[in-house]
Amino acid sequence: MTNYGTIPTSSTAGPSANIEYLSRAKERIKEGLGARRPWKLMFNFHSINFPGNLSEAITRVRTNVAYFRMNYAMIVLLILFLSLLWHPISLLVFVAMMAAWLFLYFLRDEPLVVFRRTIDDRVVLVVLGVLTIVFLLLTDATTNILVSLLIGAVVVLVHASFRRTDDLYDEESGEGLISGPSSSS
Repeated sequence: MTNYGTIPTSSTAGPSANIEYLSRAKERIKEGLGARRPWKLMFNFHSINFPGNLSEAITRVRTNVAYFRMNYAMIVLLILFLSLLWHPISLLVFVAMMAAWLFLYFLRDEPLVVFRRTIDDRVVLVVLGVLTIVFLLLTDATTNILVSLLIGAVVVLVHASFRRTDDLYDEESGEGLISGPSSSS
């Protein structure tokens, strides 16, 4: 039997399958971080000023949170990570749960199958969310975690309301993101 020109397949997961999985994971992480906007653009001091009124501040927050969402997520996670440095057990739980999130939710190419049943992504999301909260609360760092998340939210809201949106650029359409009251200086 000839199999010239066919793609060889293997039923066992060997080292090449592991290398392929790691390279796919590396590509997905790069794609996810590719959604991050340049820090220089985010912290452009010429784009910082007080909003004229509450409606302008709300518009800025919505636009900036949508535009800088990956940057803001990284800032909040950094604040949470720094707050857990004085709670080594909580830090280990945090790192373990981040690894679980990466492998079970973010880096999966195929649906999760447990006992020959396909698990829906929403179920994985809810279960991982609940487990993360429960495990972190069991480490007796509840106040620390809640305060760090509150600080992260305040930092994001303050930056998003003070950062003008007139210089934000949408790469896909080749145009500015918005034109309206928040683009005035």
